[in-house]
Amino acid sequence: MSTYRPSPARRRSLVLTCALVCAACGAGHAQSRHQSAAARALAQAQAAHEYPSPPPPRQTASSVSPSAVQAIAAFATAYINWDAQTVSGDLRTLAAASVGQARSAMILAAAGTAADYELQRGGIANHGTVEAVAPLAGQPDRYVVVTLESTTATATTAYQGLRPAWHVAVATVSALGAGRWVVSGWQPES
Repeated sequence: MSTYRPSPARRRSLVLTCALVCAACGAGHAQSRHQSAAARALAQAQAAHEYPSPPPPRQTASSVSPSAVQAIAAFATAYINWDAQTVSGDLRTLAAASVGQARSAMILAAAGTAADYELQRGGIANHGTVEAVAPLAGQPDRYVVVTLESTTATATTAYQGLRPAWHVAVATVSALGAGRWVVSGWQPES
């Protein structure tokens, strides 16, 4: 009995044909898996009226503090001491040193003060001290911040004779690791 043996050129041709057929089948299977995953995501989006997205990357801060109270005191001190020439830059620095809502609030405030003609024209400045930082009862990682502040102006009489005033804010902190605290929420209350 004799067996058929294809020539080497014919063998290469058969091997190449088989490889192409297998690759096409595999690609088609992978494509159908991708299409079915996309179809599931689309069905979920239509049902929930939103398209799921991956979680955002973890934020980092340009500076951290060894304790929550120190992070809040440093943030508050920088937040209340400014003048018309430095306020936008000071707020951008605070944005870089914070995360979450606090970062967003500082970015928005920096943009608003950069375009504030009256602030610049009046030569307005604010100076103060942090008088107290205390935990907010029943709310972990949230603190009450009390400051005593004085606002002045070099080119307007609008603030002349204005007495220092007490202000309250609620700060939230987050730990970025052991002994690495940053402000993650800032809400002035008065």
